[in-house]
Amino acid sequence: MARKVNPIQERSRRAALEKAAYLAIYERGYAGVTLADIAAHAGVSRGTLVYHFGSRAGLLAAVVRRFTRTIGVATRRALRQAESPDAKLAAFVDNQFFGVDNTRRFYTVSLDFLAAATRDPELMAVQRDFVRETLELDMELARLAGEHGAERRARQLRALVEGLSVRFVADPAPDLELYRADCVAGVQAILGGPFKGA
Repeated sequence: MARKVNPIQERSRRAALEKAAYLAIYERGYAGVTLADIAAHAGVSRGTLVYHFGSRAGLLAAVVRRFTRTIGVATRRALRQAESPDAKLAAFVDNQFFGVDNTRRFYTVSLDFLAAATRDPELMAVQRDFVRETLELDMELARLAGEHGAERRARQLRALVEGLSVRFVADPAPDLELYRADCVAGVQAILGGPFKGA
């Protein structure tokens, strides 16, 4: 008789495995981490990872989807709760640079993922999904300056965030408030700000 699977427990277990993989990838780099390393980090067998994700690439794709979705949901919620353009801008920036350690981990893993995706069609498909999802998110902020040209402004917003994120990862002692201030100034320039109080 087949074992009954509790879907809630399975989702929770999968989330825990993805978090362990995220931390292992951050610590060792995608090119250097193995399923055995990730399994040891998660306290499970390698077979458990294969069962849930199929392969190392499948696991990395799941990790990037989860953390991209988490940031997207948090940013979208913050933008919708903000009542003024300047509050929306501040919420957007705060969700792009969300603590020194969290920001460094997320962007390090993201850059590792992008590098791996250039040589793997399965990972590139996930990267393209990420680009589409972030464009939709960035459009919410870009529309503060009107509908005309919003998609172009959204692409510029993402280029600003990604450029600052690369610098953040490379910075040996990043000043989070300085990066946030640079991001606010860049967003204001793209949107034709400034917005008071941002």
